[in-house]
Amino acid sequence: MSHVAHDLHAEFPNDGDILHDLKMSDGHFRTVADRYHDINKEIHRIEAEVEAASDERSEELKKQRLLILDEVAAMIAQAKTA
Repeated sequence: MSHVAHDLHAEFPNDGDILHDLKMSDGHFRTVADRYHDINKEIHRIEAEVEAASDERSEELKKQRLLILDEVAAMIAQAKTA
C-alpha cells in the first residue's frame, strides 16, 4: 500500500510537456485530468487513513484511476502523432 500521491507527471515522467500542452489546449483532457486528481486524492486519503472507506470502495476507485490512466495514455499517444 502506497502513501504517496501519484500525479499525472509522476505516472508519465517523460511526457511533462505534452501533459502541459494538453491541459492548456484541450478541455476534455482538463476534465479527465481533474477527475484523475480527485480520485487520486481520495485514494491517497484512504490509504493514509485520513478517510474511512470499505475495501470495495477503495478497489472501485483504483479501477477508475486505472481507466483514466489508460485514457490519458491514449491521449498522449495521439498528441505525439499529431
